[in-house]
Amino acid sequence: MGRLAEIQKKLSQKKMSLKEFYQDFIPKIKNRNLKTNAFIEIFEDELEQQANREQEYRGRLDGLPIGIKDIISIKNRKLTAASKILTGYQAVRSATVIEKLEEQGASFCGRTNCDEFAMGSSNENSAFGPVRNPLRLDRTAGGSSGGSAAAVAAEMCLASLGTDTGGSIRLPAAFCGITGLKPTYGRVSRSGVIAFASSLDQVGPMADDSLDCAILLQAIAGRDSRDATSLNLPLEDYVSATQTRRLKGLKIGLPKEYFQIQGLDPDIEKQTQSAIKNLQSAGAEIKEISLPHTPYGIAAYYLIATAEASSNLARYDGIRFGRRAEKFESLKELMINTRSEGFGAEVKRRIMLGSFSLSAGYYDAYYAKAQFVRSKIQKEFLESFREIDLIFSPASPSLAFKIGEQVNDPLSMYLMDIFTVSVNLAGLPAIAFPIGLSQNGLPIGAQFIGRPFSEAQLLSATASFEEAFPSEKGGLQC
Repeated sequence: MGRLAEIQKKLSQKKMSLKEFYQDFIPKIKNRNLKTNAFIEIFEDELEQQANREQEYRGRLDGLPIGIKDIISIKNRKLTAASKILTGYQAVRSATVIEKLEEQGASFCGRTNCDEFAMGSSNENSAFGPVRNPLRLDRTAGGSSGGSAAAVAAEMCLASLGTDTGGSIRLPAAFCGITGLKPTYGRVSRSGVIAFASSLDQVGPMADDSLDCAILLQAIAGRDSRDATSLNLPLEDYVSATQTRRLKGLKIGLPKEYFQIQGLDPDIEKQTQSAIKNLQSAGAEIKEISLPHTPYGIAAYYLIATAEASSNLARYDGIRFGRRAEKFESLKELMINTRSEGFGAEVKRRIMLGSFSLSAGYYDAYYAKAQFVRSKIQKEFLESFREIDLIFSPASPSLAFKIGEQVNDPLSMYLMDIFTVSVNLAGLPAIAFPIGLSQNGLPIGAQFIGRPFSEAQLLSATASFEEAFPSEKGGLQC
């Protein structure tokens, strides 16, 4: 049982009060943030209000602290997307997922750090500095939702919200030894969430385990009239799904292309093979499958994602909101200077890549071809699910690496998403969860991938694995 469900239980049984909880929690979040930089801003006013409230716990998420990635709008709070270009901006309304959590009484303890505009795999692209992995402070927490993952791992919140465009929930979850769920595209509203790549972005929960993720997903999922991409489909009981645990009889596919990738860390390969044997011992049927277009996933993703980013980020021009350059002599110079001063190097790189792929003479050669490959990848996944229930694979080819070790090698950083981007291209749900530690004590994560809107099955399978094969947790350094 994760801390979110555990605290819920203690509060409902009156074995603890919210005042008692916050007396311990407030110094913890402040002290640990100094070492991890997981939060860009801690909402001290909200924490003090919860610590001094007179009402008893009223059930559900009442008073429980949730971390919110700094691209998700909270009304009247600062919103920067970890970028200088949004300096001074305050959200004029809350995102739908925030409103849904507020309906259940959730408390928001702060804005978690992330890669600028969610663009990155290490959380080193933030204008507010890198997030440090609470298990190894010299290591990255992964990105782009590194602050959300680190905050959960360091017990600075009971759960958090992240976003996943190409692995930005699952990669940091794997690096920090927690669980992160990327829902099916359209399962959760994106209204009020700063867009990176609109056809790929999805909000999802990050927490200690599958049950805590289920509690959060139950609260935020569903149709939203303000988001045309959210689908009006019945919600399953995700919390109950974690209690209906079953691995026996499940048909689990292993994409042979995923296990032929060069550069897979030996410890990750060893733990993944051990996890596969555990699945078999629990009665799952393991079957090798083929996803032939896997090698083209990275290229297709970075063409589509950067193209959409170049369009979405055009609105940050120094005129409507956020930062404005002080020195300019024309409207054009205002825009150029504002964007040059406000955006970081990685965001500029992606805007230029995207603009190039959409430009006259190159659209058909690059962007249109990438969309064609995307359709092939989606078709391969859907055809595979005719014969299997779930797909199993590593969540990352690498362990959490040292801060600064790869930041000057963009291609190496892009390849970090080799196991995750195809899921976003196909719009599928996937959940990353810990399966063990490396020889030097770093977390190793794997992922289950499911057919569209199979979140309940993913949570059930993960809960079953957690119960049958509990993973050792690394010790905190903060």
